[in-house]
Amino acid sequence: MAAVRIQETASHRLDEIYHYTRERWGEDQARRYIEGLFETFGRIDTHAAMSRPVPAEFGVDGFMVRYERHVISWRRLANGDIGIVTILHQRMHQITRLREDLGL
Repeated sequence: MAAVRIQETASHRLDEIYHYTRERWGEDQARRYIEGLFETFGRIDTHAAMSRPVPAEFGVDGFMVRYERHVISWRRLANGDIGIVTILHQRMHQITRLREDLGL
């Protein structure tokens, strides 16, 4: 089974999600939401979380999987591990933000 590697931009997004959720809905909900994201990360390799390729117009290789109101972008790393690239809210302009997060 492949290891999951949280890349730098995704780590920052997790912090943002946690702090926003804690401010809006409290510590318990923030913790549950982050735990749910990590559970989803763990289900990527087994295909228990339904991923789809990033659309061609994004101009990047990788996959996307949903968790509640967020879209997790990931790709297979050279060593076979799962690299969590970024996590974007469904309301964010996905193409622009994904390109920004990848430095394109």
